[in-house]
This record gives sequence, structure tokens and C-alpha cells, in this order.
Amino acid sequence: MQKQISTTQLRVGMYLEKLPGSWLSNPFWKTSRLLESAEEIELVRKSGVRHAVIDTAKGLDVAPEASAAPPVTAAVQPPAAPTPRPPAPRPPPVKVSAEQEMKVAAQVIARSKAAVTAMFTDVRMGKAVDLSATDMVIDDISESIARNATALVSLARLKNQDDYTYMHSIAVCALMIALARQINLDPEAVREAGAAGLLHDIGKMAVPQAILNKPGKLSDDEFTAVRQHPQAGYDMLVQAGQIGEIAMDVCLHHHEKMDGSGYPHGLKGEQISLYARMGAICDVYDAITSDRAYKQGWPAAESIKKMASWCDTHFDAQLYRAFVKSVGIYPMGTLVRLTSGRLGVVIEQSETSLLTPRVRVFFSTKSNTHLTPVVIDLGLPGEREQIAKSEDPAQWNFIDLKRYWAA
Repeated sequence: MQKQISTTQLRVGMYLEKLPGSWLSNPFWKTSRLLESAEEIELVRKSGVRHAVIDTAKGLDVAPEASAAPPVTAAVQPPAAPTPRPPAPRPPPVKVSAEQEMKVAAQVIARSKAAVTAMFTDVRMGKAVDLSATDMVIDDISESIARNATALVSLARLKNQDDYTYMHSIAVCALMIALARQINLDPEAVREAGAAGLLHDIGKMAVPQAILNKPGKLSDDEFTAVRQHPQAGYDMLVQAGQIGEIAMDVCLHHHEKMDGSGYPHGLKGEQISLYARMGAICDVYDAITSDRAYKQGWPAAESIKKMASWCDTHFDAQLYRAFVKSVGIYPMGTLVRLTSGRLGVVIEQSETSLLTPRVRVFFSTKSNTHLTPVVIDLGLPGEREQIAKSEDPAQWNFIDLKRYWAA
């Protein structure tokens, strides 16, 4: 039986089911665990979490009082034990700038990566899917996006080849949440969309890593193995149980296309659910903007433009327009040329126009020299600078643009 207790009542031998509150306060990536040492209990108490939920069917209950209680007569009843108060509801996130959110978003990504890596590694080793950490991953990603819509989404693009599958899942989760908020889905639907993004590629754990990381062209047999990952993931989620229908649907159908040329079932148009159509957009955007073993990622702004040409064949055009509003025509980190000839990096989206982000300018194309970085808000009244076009950092030999926006 599950019961909520004060963390001061924890003792070795209890089964810890969950810790209410933010995952950033949680000392464990996976809460459900048997407490086997005093050190684990001390970690919980130092985290500042005041209550814990234990399962007395799997471990010890609260310790009895040290001294025996006096006999109780029929006329005198012992006072009822106070019912632990539930934790106070978390206040709604306060909106902040991208720069303010960066540090917290980086912490959320690091914790999420640890949880997803552990979960996916267990699946690759043949274990059943353990979803105990997914709720907190989704909660913290969702709260970060509520504080600032683009900081975490942009940081999640920064991944290396070795951790691509895990970071891709986190990135698609964040993109799904941002898109769901953009189209005004209700809070529960936003959570479902986030869960779907987090789990959409879990079937890749059934594909040999040598195939996933192959730098060259796949053989026909290898390509067939990759195309089987949606069905493999769906089967894993069915076996795990307690998975929402939306997550299972997106896992199975995120590679379907509007013109019916996708897989595994060749669904077309409205045959593809809203969430699977969302998943297709988010999955492709993160895939083509990320460095892979077999290709360099495209710049984000170029990817937005390229994906626009795939609408109606690959993507739902209306959903894609909403997606662009959520990430920007010039996503954070995009190198842009201004009308003055200066180059800068987009550091914040404008709340009023996709064409007027805040830009950190650092280079002059006229003198071919670096400038002292300065931030220009293109949306301010009277600002004459405009974006002339986006630029490819590789053509300018800029190898570390992220120091201008993700430091």
C-alpha cells in the first residue's frame, strides 16, 4: 500500500515510490527504489524535499514509537494520527529571457539524458521498459519551456554522435511540448505529446548499434532493419503496459507521410493522427539539424526553409506553420547577415514578429574582422537594421558559434 510520509520518517528497508516536487530537487534519476543505506536517506533529506511516498507492500512501514503506548480504555480513544498534508502545488512558471533560462535548461537536459540513457540501455539489454522517470522528465522540460519557449529546445540541438539517440528523444519531447502549447492543447494533452516525443524512438534499441552509427550508405537489409523500429517500439510499449494510446500511436506512426509514402502502414492525410503528424515534424527537424555519423547537420534556418518545401507531401502544412511559430524562422543560434553587412547570432525570438529577433552581432563582412559583441533588438521601434538572410557558419569558418548564444 502506498502512503505519504515525512522524509524525516524514512529508514533503511523502506521502498521509496516517489518524491513529490521538481526533478531538479530529486537526488535520484530513478525514484522507485529500495532504500538500502543511510547515505541514500541523507541525500533525500538534504535535497529539501519534505515528503515522500513509500510502498509498504514492497518494504518497511514507518517505525513504531520507541515507548509502548498506555492501555486504552473503552471511554478514552487515542487521538487520530495526523494525515500528512500533500505538498503545495507548484506555482506556475514565471516567464524569463532565454539567457536567464539557459543554465536551468542545461541542468534539465543533463538529468533527462541520464534518465533516458539508463532507460534505453536497459531496453537494449532485453529488459522491460521502465517508465518511472518519464513523468519528472516531462514535467521539468515542460516547465522550462513555459518559462522560455526556445532555450531548452535550442540547447537540445547540441548533441554528439555517441549520444544522438538519447538526446534526440529529449529534443523531440521538448519540440512536441512547444508545438502542443503553440496550438493550444490542454495541459494533459501537452503532457501526452511530451511523453510521445520522449518514447517515439525507443524501438531503435532493437536495431544493432553498428547499423545506427554506420557512416556509409545502408544495405537493403540494414535499411529494412531500421524501418522496423516503429513496430518494435510499439511492441515494447504494449508489453510495458500503462502507456497512453497517444504515445503508442506516435511511436508506431511518426514516419508516416501525408502523401501515403511513409511507413510502416502507408497511412495518408487524415488517416494519420494529429499527434503522429506532430511527431513527424518534430522528429525530422531535430534529425536534419543534428550532426550524425554519416552527415553534418544543416543550419536550423536552412532546415526550416527545406521542410517548408516538403509540406503536403511529408507534413501537415497547417501544423508546420504552427511549428515554425514555436521555433522561429530564424531559430536561436542561427547565423544571420544584417542589412548593414554585419553578422550576428539569434539569441532570442520576438514576441511580436518572427522577422525581428534579438541578435548578438560580432563580425563585420566589410572589414572582415571580429567586433566587440553587441546585442541588437530588431523589434525595437526605430531600429533600422533588418535581417538580409541567414548564413552558413561553415562558409565563414565559424566553428564555435554557440559561445555567442549558449555560453
